[in-house]
Amino acid sequence: MSLFKKIIDREIPAEIVYEDELCLAFKDINPQAPEHVLLIPKKEIVGIDSVEMSDEKLLGHLMLKVRQIAEDLGLEEGYRVVINNKDFGGQTVPHLHLHILGGRPMSWPPG
Repeated sequence: MSLFKKIIDREIPAEIVYEDELCLAFKDINPQAPEHVLLIPKKEIVGIDSVEMSDEKLLGHLMLKVRQIAEDLGLEEGYRVVINNKDFGGQTVPHLHLHILGGRPMSWPPG
């Protein structure tokens, strides 16, 4: 069971900023920006490589929730959305998650 599944199941506490029947968003415990929220599907999907055609609506739902969460966080000036995939891509928890980062200017290139 992944760390994020334990958060979904309330076995591990988290500072939840949004929740509905399909997803959960919470503050990152190691923030990389003044606002750093992780948005996860409640369905256990290891990573972006594990997404199936049947997940199409779920992925669209997540993207729409990014916008809503960013608005709720007051990120009118902009924000960054990141999905890391596998170890080499920087993924540290084997559960698909979107990083919503904002509250400061973002530099390029990342990493």
